Amino acid sequence: MTGTSSDGIDPARIAILGGGVMGETLLTALIASGRRPVDLVVSEKMPERAEELRQRHGVEVTDVAAAVQRAGVVLVVVKPQDVPSVVAEIAPLVDPAATVVSLAAGVRIATYESALADGVAVVRAMPNTPALVGEGMFGVSPGAACDDTRLAEAVALLETGGRVVVVPEEQQDGVTAVSGSGPAYVFYLAEAMIDGGVAAGLDRATARALAEQTIRGAAALLADTDDEPAELRRRVTSPHGTTHAAISTFDDHGVDAALRAGVEAAARRSAELSAS
Repeated sequence: MTGTSSDGIDPARIAILGGGVMGETLLTALIASGRRPVDLVVSEKMPERAEELRQRHGVEVTDVAAAVQRAGVVLVVVKPQDVPSVVAEIAPLVDPAATVVSLAAGVRIATYESALADGVAVVRAMPNTPALVGEGMFGVSPGAACDDTRLAEAVALLETGGRVVVVPEEQQDGVTAVSGSGPAYVFYLAEAMIDGGVAAGLDRATARALAEQTIRGAAALLADTDDEPAELRRRVTSPHGTTHAAISTFDDHGVDAALRAGVEAAARRSAELSAS
């Protein structure tokens, strides 16, 4: 959409509050999807970083108050501890017809709704770091004033950085545990695979290439089928073969139980942080 609406907002104008790694990731994805740099504005308080974003992307970089003026969508990508002060600053400035999308981990929708004007649609989103390469996973939850149309608009914006699922807010701790923290689990697995390959006689560069492409290929295969991961695993595991030897060893060391316990621990910690 283009042009300024009768209620004082420009539906095409998107404000990104926070010019850090995730803020720039979203900015890059939006431009790559066809959004005009003139419709995008970033708030960034560090002068050197602000100039870097201007030069690299050709967008306006300003302060928080100026960024949200007339914005149809406001993406909040600041540190969670900075959200209360940012929300207090933008509350008088965000138009009731605007949509605020929070990508601040652990910050509840109520934090925004209690401060913003009635009618402002709030969407809580949990991103993850593969959004840096366009393969992110976002779990989103709509607030009370967010209707289907505005939710769909928020989803479309985030899909420029990867895939989106919509969940009730009470499931956000599970989203955080599986996909928010999940890339670290995969990197942990990659570390172990590479170290094991080196122990088996491979040089580190070769072991990394093998682990990297194996993880990439396995993920693509999983995404390309409706079969359960357990079934895909069984197809690779011949009785008494090499894979069977590895899986049996994993079972002996309680790897499966440890991974599940880790995900559950991440979910509990997410709930604790959200409550604080």
